Amino acid sequence: MSEGAEMNTSDGFRGAAFPPLPEPLPVEVFDSHCHLDILEVPITEVLAAAHSVGIRRAVTVGYDLASSQHAADAAATYDDVYAAVAIHPNDSGDATADVLADIAKLAALPDVRAVGETGLDYYRDWAAVEAQQRSFRAHIDIAKRTGKALVIHDRDAHDDVLRILEEEGPPDKVVFHCFSGDREMAKVCADHGYYMSFAGNVTFKNAGDLREAAAVAPLDLILVETDAPYLTPVPHRGKPNAPYLVPLTVRGLAETKGVDLAELCAAIAANGERVFGPW
Repeated sequence: MSEGAEMNTSDGFRGAAFPPLPEPLPVEVFDSHCHLDILEVPITEVLAAAHSVGIRRAVTVGYDLASSQHAADAAATYDDVYAAVAIHPNDSGDATADVLADIAKLAALPDVRAVGETGLDYYRDWAAVEAQQRSFRAHIDIAKRTGKALVIHDRDAHDDVLRILEEEGPPDKVVFHCFSGDREMAKVCADHGYYMSFAGNVTFKNAGDLREAAAVAPLDLILVETDAPYLTPVPHRGKPNAPYLVPLTVRGLAETKGVDLAELCAAIAANGERVFGPW
């Protein structure tokens, strides 16, 4: 994609053009959480745009069996893509024993580096709390059995997520995707060695509590993500998101933390290799 161009799907994603390319980062980082299947843009085009601004790699994340298979296939096809596989908590009613067995098989594949996104979502009532918690416990077990990172979706459920992690015993590597806690939650995660992945909403005007959390999050536990096509950072909030927009969030984090941009990028890159393994 050329400088200043816009990335569009064949029908113009939801009728809206993608934002222009941001200024490249001084050190390459990666997008720790996106949904390449939902973007509906050729993966080669998504990666080319990302590479042009210093986003070398991306983790594409499953939320049901079909999207998890798509993620695993993408990771097996493209060198700069890794996969995470799981049943989203909002769909945990579908997490039958057979489905979870299929997720476990996918999780064992070499290019699948995480189990997620799993966890709890109390903001929506699309799945019963009991089903969500049962599914979350099962995914924790899969992550531990396969030796993969656990990627957590935690929405309005901090206390129960932390409790269940403690009861089950967490895997070696735990990532809170689209971290949504406050300063105190960040300190709890830091005490447990849990990684906090910040998305574009950290740049939103009304995200003061989230920026306070980012300010106290240790450099060695920070990741960055798009959750593409969602949560597009300022100044393009409301437009579709993609991995090439990670630099906007990274710059916002650097300003929030008062650290050098290149230093933050290097930390994010190193953290990514610790969580997902070498690329």
